Amino acid sequence: MLEAGPPVKDLSINPNTKITDIFDQMSKSGGFESRNLAEGLDILSTMISDKTCLKFLSFVGAVVSTGTRGIIRDMLAKKWFDVVITTCGALDHDIARHFSDYKTGSFTMDDSQLADENIHRLGNVLVPMESYGPLIEEKMQQILEECYKSGMKEISTADITREIGKRLGEDSFLFWAQKNNIPVIVPGIMDGAVGSQIWMFSQKHSDFKLNMTQDANTLSGLVFKAEKSGAFMLGGGISKHHTLWWNQYREGLDYAVYITTAQEFDGSLSGALVREAISWGKVTQEAKQTTIHSEITTTLPFLYLAILGKL
Repeated sequence: MLEAGPPVKDLSINPNTKITDIFDQMSKSGGFESRNLAEGLDILSTMISDKTCLKFLSFVGAVVSTGTRGIIRDMLAKKWFDVVITTCGALDHDIARHFSDYKTGSFTMDDSQLADENIHRLGNVLVPMESYGPLIEEKMQQILEECYKSGMKEISTADITREIGKRLGEDSFLFWAQKNNIPVIVPGIMDGAVGSQIWMFSQKHSDFKLNMTQDANTLSGLVFKAEKSGAFMLGGGISKHHTLWWNQYREGLDYAVYITTAQEFDGSLSGALVREAISWGKVTQEAKQTTIHSEITTTLPFLYLAILGKL
């Protein structure tokens, strides 16, 4: 006979209720995704406080085009994580938003008209063409030329993200990552504007090389020494998979929280629950883990505030 849990409790919220109290109530409310969110808070608070844990933060690039960039920046400024794995788009948007402004828009805007006006649409975020391609080309060619002249003829993605961060400001997540010596690794760096600029630079400098195996050395040096490891994964794709992949070499993550809107039924990595990674040895069988089915820019601000309250 299966043993039922404790009784379902009604939520009771008033103007003086703290956000940590709301999360505590959600853990006892029995309803539906709220319990996963409350469990995520407990796991992340424990993971961040665990001094023996190597902590990964992975995220998809699109969220950096939104105000969520500020939360990612602040988590790195607070040194909550030891290594970042992300996509090239995150670098693109961090550079572009430091030097220019994106605009708010809507999902229903006329894309043909936007094209005529030289405006890119990313969901409900508007990216003026002059804020993206030409700007990133100018800044990246300048950065790469400075690196090359200083003797850097072979670089990893961790090297290039550190060099970019040095040249941005406190609004930038890359700035805080390099300031706090947190490597930012981009396994799919060629899939974006920054990666294209690296390729273009190499066409003019045949002795300039991108060394992806050096990133593997960086990750192996961290993972193989880790007593425990944990990950906060915002969205799926290559950033999530690379995080899981490297942790299989130490028999899996001990903590794992994943936020996604993807579904399992198509068999995609983005839709796979954290528990599926247990079968691959990428998450330990005893891990504290949960998957939160939610949209990142909606959920993360509340989860971040609750973590601040917990810590």
